[in-house]
Amino acid sequence: MDFSQSDDVTAIRDAIARICARFDDAYWLARDRDGGFPHDFYAALAEEGWLGICTDEAHGGAGLGVTEAAWMMREISESGAGLSGASAVHINIFGLEPVALHGTEAQKARMIPPMAAGREKACFGVTEPNTGLNTTQLKLRAEKRGDRYVVNGQKVWISTAQVADNILLLARTTPLEEVDKPTNGLSLFYTPLDRARVKVREIEKMGRKAVDSNELFFEDFEIPEDNLIGEEGQGFRYILNGMNPERILIAAEAVGLGFAALRKATEYAGERVVFNRPIGQNQAIQHPLAVNRCELEAAWLLTLKAAWECDAGLPCGASANMAKYLAGEAGWNACQQAVMTHGGFGYAKEYHVERYLRESLIPRIAPISPQLALCYIAERVLGLPKSY
Repeated sequence: MDFSQSDDVTAIRDAIARICARFDDAYWLARDRDGGFPHDFYAALAEEGWLGICTDEAHGGAGLGVTEAAWMMREISESGAGLSGASAVHINIFGLEPVALHGTEAQKARMIPPMAAGREKACFGVTEPNTGLNTTQLKLRAEKRGDRYVVNGQKVWISTAQVADNILLLARTTPLEEVDKPTNGLSLFYTPLDRARVKVREIEKMGRKAVDSNELFFEDFEIPEDNLIGEEGQGFRYILNGMNPERILIAAEAVGLGFAALRKATEYAGERVVFNRPIGQNQAIQHPLAVNRCELEAAWLLTLKAAWECDAGLPCGASANMAKYLAGEAGWNACQQAVMTHGGFGYAKEYHVERYLRESLIPRIAPISPQLALCYIAERVLGLPKSY
């Protein structure tokens, strides 16, 4: 087994690091304070073609794999951009995978290149207020009327809807009581987000103010039938194609954030002098940081394993969920310890680690909770009976 970093990965990391260096701690502190989508950061990555890292070359992308994308997302997060930077471009990396796999050639040519080039932004509409992660119970209704679908209902926790041009939307086209199993009757659409028919209400939240989260209210929102992806009623199956890559990239982002926090904590421990000695000389400071390093390294190795399985076309659900779980916990632990290492100054925004701590909750909670990741592992890996 070769653990060396390939020349391609080295080149990717160096290129992303150069871009991220233009957006320093002061930039992200301002975004955290004032909000507003980081358009200039997004544009800088788009200009050099990085938003299409996983997109086929035929559609204007680089044609690379989830492994390379994981390194890229780790590098963005680790630069200090954290989840604010990573979430700004997250959907460009994996979001239109269902279109790439199940769309028509005309749809691929129309929908994918603008996302890969950064000319258009998109949001992903799945979660609803009363269903949470129980996706089969979605209530948003898309009713076929002539050559279009008319949508009514609500979505929640939809990122980037304030700036999105389009939405990848999962809606129920056949009522739940009329399908033979609950995973049927859900359809997937990719369509312009018509704000005349969709009210977008931003949710004030703990962190990542630069990347908005929203409630969406649909009222007679019309979708041309040409924007239906694949077969009607098969949307649930289609979105599964993007779930494992998303978990892998979230894991990479969590690891990157954890390493950013560990770097800040280690630097501070070496510089801060109390009782005539640097606090980093004390084992009570050293040992927790060493544990953080061990946890982050372990989570990263599992993330790379999951990415390798995904790129090789192997079953990767187990590794993706384990990586997401371990990385979420390792990132959170490192960010929490960074605050504690700074003591009172860890509570001050100017030292940045309190922002990391707030953002570290995102990859713990999303796209699935740590408890549901453990349920998957218990059932699919250990063979235990389903618990819910």
